[in-house]
Amino acid sequence: MDLPTRALSSEALPNAPRAGVVDLGSNSVRLVVFEGRGRNPLPIFNEKAVLGLGRGLQTTGRLNPEAILPALTVLARYHALAVAMAAEPIEILATAAVRDAENGPDFIAALRRRLPEVRIRILAGEEEASLSADGVLLGFPGADGVLGDIGGGSLELVHLLRGRAAEMASLRLGAIRLAERSGEDMVKARAIADADLAGVPWLKRGKGRDLYLVGGAWRALARVHMAQTGYPLLIVHHYVLRREEARDLASLVAGATRRMLERMPGAPAKRLGDLPYAALVLRRLLRATDASRVVFSANGLREGWYARLLPAEARAEDPLMAAAREMCARFARDPRHAPALARWTAPLFPKEAPAERALREAACQLSDIGSHDHPDYRAEQSFLRILRQPGIGLDHNARAFLALAVALRYETAPDSPLLATARTLLDPAGTRRAEILGAAFRLAYTLSGGTPALLAGSRLAPMDGRLRLTLVEGSGVFAGDAVMRRLEPLAALLGLSAEMVVSAA
Repeated sequence: MDLPTRALSSEALPNAPRAGVVDLGSNSVRLVVFEGRGRNPLPIFNEKAVLGLGRGLQTTGRLNPEAILPALTVLARYHALAVAMAAEPIEILATAAVRDAENGPDFIAALRRRLPEVRIRILAGEEEASLSADGVLLGFPGADGVLGDIGGGSLELVHLLRGRAAEMASLRLGAIRLAERSGEDMVKARAIADADLAGVPWLKRGKGRDLYLVGGAWRALARVHMAQTGYPLLIVHHYVLRREEARDLASLVAGATRRMLERMPGAPAKRLGDLPYAALVLRRLLRATDASRVVFSANGLREGWYARLLPAEARAEDPLMAAAREMCARFARDPRHAPALARWTAPLFPKEAPAERALREAACQLSDIGSHDHPDYRAEQSFLRILRQPGIGLDHNARAFLALAVALRYETAPDSPLLATARTLLDPAGTRRAEILGAAFRLAYTLSGGTPALLAGSRLAPMDGRLRLTLVEGSGVFAGDAVMRRLEPLAALLGLSAEMVVSAA
């Protein structure tokens, strides 16, 4: 069957540019197509084939012969898909299996004959580590600690210093390769992992800092823990475990039999053979670094490749604010209202920390994103849209805070089951701030209709046990019952009484 290779016609091209990257790994091959060149990567297509190209490499020194033809076929399909989706550029990144295999050059030559027009790059270990670091830093701009990216054939390690990549190393500790190096003997595997990690002296600098984990096998461990604990948000990115939790999880999975793994909630069937070795490497890496927390990242090599397509000014943006502004531009009625709303709500939070201010300003950007939804479902749609958005810079606390504040802006009942996920993820102080902000939004939109011009005709000021709302006469706002019904609950949340006055200016 002939596969399509012609791009979309100019009339059918998407408005935003697209880019396609293929991650050709030791265990799987994956195509991701990104849309746009924004600070937060937007993957609009993601397909993976588990082929085991690197299985047997440790013993034979060659690529798995049973996987070569399927890999060539899958790569041809992925190229055709990327072209049909109008992706440009399109690039294939080959990692440990191809770079280490004796017949890796032959495989690449065969691939070039099939796809003469596509760019193919065989990544050196440090280059792979560097790309993974760029991907992680896209989602964690201030990352500080040690990054570990585990694949089937190798483990890439990067020392991260407050948002900058420093030392790097590439070890033969991928899950497939470690199993083969040890003869599937877990005791030998532990000794091999310890010996290899001991050759990276800078790992000791991870003591008391974060360990950032990248790679499908480690993401699978996170899903196992989520399933075991009933965690309410099934998003691995930014999922955090304390050192003790991560150590216990790794010990449990590393010591599990195949039958036990099959019965383990959340364990993916296609990774059951690799999970114990990935867990063992995590356990030894925790020991080598003495990290205090484990932070899971869905960003890695592919997102690092995407990051290098971005202009410097885009990469320098704060990912939280970039995500909020993008959603505001896409869904809100008037993006100019958000900065005005941020200024209007500032007096309610006189002692907020910089991180709290950033969340409040992001919430202002998101406060009107339900404007085009059905009126009966605006709260629900907005809540879920924010909680599950693809923004890579939002940790789970931020997602919960923003979703709760905006859902309450749309007058969701405070005890609604819809809000349970957010309330579970937030501490009491964060919950209270979100409730105050949601009530302030209700009042602001009642006054202004979502327009900065009318919002300018009012101001809030806590003073002497009262929350005073001043309305400017002739500005289009007026002191009606609906305004008082919004002002009183807001004042009560602040522990104040409500007062409304009309001013000539």
